[in-house]
Amino acid sequence: MARDLRGFIKILEEKGQLKRISALVDSELEIAEISNRMLQKGGPGLLFENVKGADFPVAVNLMGTVERICWAMNMEHPQELETLGKKLAMLQQPKPPKKISQAIDFGKVLFDVVKAKPGRDFFPACQQVVVQGDNLDLNKLPLIRPYPGDAGKIITLGLVITKDCETGTPNVGVYRLQLQSKNTMTVHWLSVRGGARHLRKAAENGKKLEIAIALGVDPLIIMAAATPIPVDLSEWLFAGLYGGSGVQLAKCKTVDLEVPADSEFVLEGTITPGEVLPDGPFGDHMGYYGGVEDSPLVRFQCMTHRKDPVYLTTFSGRPPKEEAMMAIALNRIYTPILRQQVSEIVDFFLPMEALSYKAAIISIDKAYPGQARRAALAFWSALPQFTYTKFVIVVDKNINIRDPRQVVWAISSKVDPTRDVFILPDTPFDTLDFASEKIGLGGRMGIDATTKIPPETDHDWGAPLESDPEVAEMVERRWAEYGLDNLDLQEVDPNLFGYDMR
Repeated sequence: MARDLRGFIKILEEKGQLKRISALVDSELEIAEISNRMLQKGGPGLLFENVKGADFPVAVNLMGTVERICWAMNMEHPQELETLGKKLAMLQQPKPPKKISQAIDFGKVLFDVVKAKPGRDFFPACQQVVVQGDNLDLNKLPLIRPYPGDAGKIITLGLVITKDCETGTPNVGVYRLQLQSKNTMTVHWLSVRGGARHLRKAAENGKKLEIAIALGVDPLIIMAAATPIPVDLSEWLFAGLYGGSGVQLAKCKTVDLEVPADSEFVLEGTITPGEVLPDGPFGDHMGYYGGVEDSPLVRFQCMTHRKDPVYLTTFSGRPPKEEAMMAIALNRIYTPILRQQVSEIVDFFLPMEALSYKAAIISIDKAYPGQARRAALAFWSALPQFTYTKFVIVVDKNINIRDPRQVVWAISSKVDPTRDVFILPDTPFDTLDFASEKIGLGGRMGIDATTKIPPETDHDWGAPLESDPEVAEMVERRWAEYGLDNLDLQEVDPNLFGYDMR
């Protein structure tokens, strides 16, 4: 498998999922416009080899489909991601094994943790070229500006690395950075994120916060850094678990931090607590421009990079976007962890069109009245990342939650709005959600779309329509005899059913 960006680009090219573009393009708006059109159609990754005013090529849309996310994780099918989720579930809440087979499985997971321990590279590729002092000019990086109303150029897929000044514990996150000058940027992170906590601690101790930005890393490491799972393990160990072997790390040149040794670029700098500049507005995942916020100012003193580096980027916005594809993959990883937290849940799905977290569809093995409501309430509190989920729809286990036609049928045929819809008002909410009457405070809705049982209803439910099993088996057997075996009935065109999807 690929363990650096170049290896992943090679895999995509070999599989016919990379398009090299030699025509001159502009990082101002043009790259994003081209990439957005490709994302809408599930097209290949793009490598722009000739970017105006830059010496480095730009890679974008490498993770623009779930299939390519799976390849980054050394897998072929999204279902395989649940196996990884089972490992993480065991580590999050280990239980005493009741059988020899369970003990063996847990032993395998512990062995995987040992293998996942990070390694050290003393002659890293990311430091083949070192730029310091007055020679450092961030304008030489092909930073993109995706939308015309954006405040400036941004870094979007950089690993932002900091550490606790007291314990030395590192944090690796993926945050947006805005270019402010040739050697400064602002970093936009929520107050609950690890980097923000480290900055507050540095301020309490009267210290500057050291920070490193690793650009162009193995996409698998980006997935690990984007996984907000409450397990007391470092992101480097997560990445090792994801990849099956430890990430090779290298010591930075001017700050006491470690970065992936095969990064294409590394920026090294410091944040002085209290030093801020306006950041934004920028287009965000909600499909609107966000606001302007005073954000910490990062002063960079060093940049290192590989010879002939490749700059990796992406951008937010209304789905489909790369971040939405990553969320779909993470959905699969979360599933076993969620089942461990809420035992009645059979499966759950966060639709991309609902911004990957605003609406959740849950299927349950219903056994008693009121269970759907209990499952919805348990979901909201199961994992921190579900705090901002606005709508939870609960269906029976025989409903395919990834088929919107089945979900809409369940809502339409099984829901009485008076009885089956409940609303929780004035709950903590996403500050980017402009639909809320008050920013940061909003309501949640649960919808019970399961088959009702007494005392939820006082009348019998109609028997579901099903084919006669003997006739169905006979038709299956005689399908070729009818002359219908040459028809491809696997691919469903939604436009044949009244939809307009282009």
